[in-house]
Amino acid sequence: MKINSYRNLIVWQKSVALVTDIYTLTKSFPQEEKFGIVSQLNRASVSIPSNIAEGWGRESSKNYLQFLRISRGSLMETETLLEISKNLNYINDSEFKVISDNIEEVSKILQGLIKSIQQKIKITQTI
Repeated sequence: MKINSYRNLIVWQKSVALVTDIYTLTKSFPQEEKFGIVSQLNRASVSIPSNIAEGWGRESSKNYLQFLRISRGSLMETETLLEISKNLNYINDSEFKVISDNIEEVSKILQGLIKSIQQKIKITQTI
């Protein structure tokens, strides 16, 4: 199946769902964290699907790969902030597990896409 939009990418769809989950979760954080960890966690999570979409729009495999790597970095930032949030008791173990599982799933799919694009670049360079 030919994918003709970033919106058709499972990794984009799942990362948008992750953003929604993160925003829902951070609504219950302490008010004093509104401009701290809440802002940073929300921005990091938004960066994941945003960079997937922006990279798609660049129409160059090398540029796309760079944006996918930025997206992966934002995913790791989100994961770290989530861990910190758990340590500060802003979220419980159950909430942490659900979001962590979602992060792991997005991470695996994103890594697969990165490897696929790397392979495409490698093939193109040998032709």
